[in-house]
Amino acid sequence: MIFFLLVLLAALAFEYINGFHDAANAIATVVSTKVLTPRQAIALAAACNLAGAFFGTQVAKTVGRGLVDTGAITMSTVLAALIAAIAWGLLTWWLGLPSSSSHALVGGLCGAALATAHGQWNVLKWSLVDAKGGHDGLWPKVVLPMVTSPVIGFVMGAILMLLLYVAFRRVTPHFVNKLFGKLQLVSAAWMGISHGSNDAQKTMGIIVLALFTGTQSHAFDGLPSWLGFLRTPEFKEIPAWVILACATTMAAGTAGGGWRIIRTMGHKMVRLQPVNGFAAETTAGLVILGASHYGIPLSTTHNISAAIMGVGATKRLSAVKWGVVERIVWAWVLTLPVTGLVGYLLMRLISAAGAQ
Repeated sequence: MIFFLLVLLAALAFEYINGFHDAANAIATVVSTKVLTPRQAIALAAACNLAGAFFGTQVAKTVGRGLVDTGAITMSTVLAALIAAIAWGLLTWWLGLPSSSSHALVGGLCGAALATAHGQWNVLKWSLVDAKGGHDGLWPKVVLPMVTSPVIGFVMGAILMLLLYVAFRRVTPHFVNKLFGKLQLVSAAWMGISHGSNDAQKTMGIIVLALFTGTQSHAFDGLPSWLGFLRTPEFKEIPAWVILACATTMAAGTAGGGWRIIRTMGHKMVRLQPVNGFAAETTAGLVILGASHYGIPLSTTHNISAAIMGVGATKRLSAVKWGVVERIVWAWVLTLPVTGLVGYLLMRLISAAGAQ
């Protein structure tokens, strides 16, 4: 029981860090275009992240049971995965890099699961078809979307921006800025809701995985009746208390802000006007909500970054500061292998210490 409490605290710590680390995803553009002050933007993002967290549970189920063999997972595995993801999130936040908290969690989980299974790679669910004909596993739900979704975000952002240029080419810049200054409030809220619909669910899945593991290992046997809600014999609906805990924790983290990443995404990559911010946020929100519907734990960071690049590239390719983009891409590329290695090593250390 004590070990589960450690896992729960680590999961909520990860969710809080996810909130302030990824707060920039929803508010960097609306701050950089000066449509809202940083304080106003963070309040909007926190409220919308909270609302979005209640939009379905498909992503939570993917993380909880669709990526690794749950039969080989222990409470220590989950703890090692969370610590690896937390460490990477804090490091990239300190460096001001908008890396993916989602991929950090998946990488940590895969590395820790591999260590738990003593190097047996079949513990990782690479690709499989479920009873309803849907595709599950790391390839269709993590690796393939990691590559394709930023490309889609870049192209869609560029296309939407070009359409807006054509539609408003005869309108004065003053009118365009005034109009999209208002519309960007809607697109920023849309982005915040989409972020909550995807990112909060990942921690929900991890907590339910811990509950399932604790139930299967009889760690919760002998608990008083008022703690009976902890027993989770199988994956079905995500418990309401888990949804509420993750939603409020992420919203609290978002309210804490993420100024280093806001500066990178909102100012250093490309100079944005309200119409650019609207195009980037609308595009990224569409991609992320679509992924949430299909249970794909997508990186909101990758998609808003790619959408900003696509929007910026429509001005001219030199408008995008490609040196900054290169640093971001390296963070993307390194997230899965680094957190996987850290998760593996942490699990080996925990095992060596005699914990299960």
